[in-house]
Amino acid sequence: MAIRHVEPYTDEWLQQPISYVQQVVDLLGAEVTDWWEGPCDPRDATVRLTDDTALVWDEESGWRLGAFVSGDRGRHTELSGVRYLGHGLLPRPERVPPALQDARAGVGASSAWRPCYRSHRNCRDGFDVALDFYALA
Repeated sequence: MAIRHVEPYTDEWLQQPISYVQQVVDLLGAEVTDWWEGPCDPRDATVRLTDDTALVWDEESGWRLGAFVSGDRGRHTELSGVRYLGHGLLPRPERVPPALQDARAGVGASSAWRPCYRSHRNCRDGFDVALDFYALA
């Protein structure tokens, strides 16, 4: 199988995280009230939860949980009381629900400190290949 890189800032590249986030949303099930893609630079997505919190994923620091302050489709989401879930930039979707529980409890790999796994400016660093794995799943 050949490695395929997606050209940055194309429609395909902009939509690349959707399959990954959709898999996480499916696993969270009834706990999700809504979700949407954010803008790019960095690419992100917001998952609103039933308890007035939200999970936000972005391509630099992975998943974070916090109280929803503001945000909407096409806008970056603002949270308060943020905890980063840990487990890397692109944890397997089935690892996100237990990591969410840990973040709520303030234990496990969760942290109030923002990790920076990569910069969104490094468009050709191979991250598109990792995201593509979820598009093919």
